[in-house]
Amino acid sequence: MGNVTVIGAQWGDEGKGKLVDWLSNRADVVVRFQGGHNAGHTLVVGDQVYKLSLLPSGVVQGKLSVIGNGVVVDPWHLLEEIAKIGAQGINITPDLLVLADNAALILPLHRDLDQAREKAAVNKIGTTGRGIGPAYEDKVGRRAIRVGDLADREALEAKIDRLLAHHGPLRRGLGLPEFDAAGLLAELGAMAPKILPFARPAWRLLDQAVKSGKRVLFEGAQGALLDVDHGTYPYVTSSNTVAGQAAAGSGLGPKGAGFVLGIVKAYTTRVGEGPFPTELFDDIGQHLGTVGREFGVVTGRPRRCGWFDAVLVRQSVALNGIDGIALTKLDILDGLPTLKICVGYRLGDQTFDYLPAGLKAQSALTPIYEEMEGWSESTAGATSWKDLPANAVKYVRRVEELIGAPAAMVSTSPQRDDTIMVRDPFQD
Repeated sequence: MGNVTVIGAQWGDEGKGKLVDWLSNRADVVVRFQGGHNAGHTLVVGDQVYKLSLLPSGVVQGKLSVIGNGVVVDPWHLLEEIAKIGAQGINITPDLLVLADNAALILPLHRDLDQAREKAAVNKIGTTGRGIGPAYEDKVGRRAIRVGDLADREALEAKIDRLLAHHGPLRRGLGLPEFDAAGLLAELGAMAPKILPFARPAWRLLDQAVKSGKRVLFEGAQGALLDVDHGTYPYVTSSNTVAGQAAAGSGLGPKGAGFVLGIVKAYTTRVGEGPFPTELFDDIGQHLGTVGREFGVVTGRPRRCGWFDAVLVRQSVALNGIDGIALTKLDILDGLPTLKICVGYRLGDQTFDYLPAGLKAQSALTPIYEEMEGWSESTAGATSWKDLPANAVKYVRRVEELIGAPAAMVSTSPQRDDTIMVRDPFQD
């Protein structure tokens, strides 16, 4: 048995939480490798609903869970999330959770900057305002405060001074008050004893785990089309969300990713601003949003909804080296008499079988649709192919053909066990 990397193959919100929770049963270690607490995963286990935004989904299964170096960590939020999950009966200890000691921290000044920029922007990106982007800026600018720095107060003081030398002019330019360095130092000093027990060299732990035959599950956040390099730039997140980041964001190495499972919703959604070629503004779009309960886990923002875009997913399959997909929310299409799948784009007198890189072109694309007959029967709760209507099976098969990847799993409800298993990624 090898490792498995789970990534979103659209714009996020594809239902990764349920699938990662389901796969955690077969894994020994679960790793978050990018993003911050701007992405939410909802896990439904019986009557219990867990909403996670920073903790790896493995904690719910009691599996060793790692927040890797590729994640930017708001330590105050982490402690709040640990307490919230603890109140639901899951005790998060250093034996269960490992925090990479070289992960960069999100600080209050990052949130200030994020929110002030978004408020002042004419063309808003649609960030969550949680400081993720500015924290990544400081990381690549080599001025970030990292988890391990919390153990050295003298070094921490010097790092705060260097950080504020950069942020001071930015704050003044946005009309923000001067930041209190002494106050930040005191806050970090008070919080450090609570965070440091979780801090370890995550790369070393993962190396040892793999060498001893442990199965590792890498849990991506957001989706491939929000990747800072390969997404609909600039309407993207601030990290690499593609499967290749599993190596860099964990320290395990490029051979460690294993089977790449792309999570794909049976239609398309997007939160925030940016191009969306198949977006629907009619009753069907409203139907998908209402029946699919399309609201962001972290922000509560309604998601924009549209038909399945095979062009985008085919591009994700190539970018991520996807071995198989998990198709989610098939049941939301129940009852629609006609379904459409985007198979290409028009731009003036040109046609495209991929998403052009330019924002202007992306915003002007007209989808080319292929129509299929829908089904009236319910697919909710199906756990085998024989439970699906014939037209639902045809839909899945056509999706496979168009994107160039087989369905390894089909999810038919938020419940953990309502899943059709075609191919066990851990057995590959």
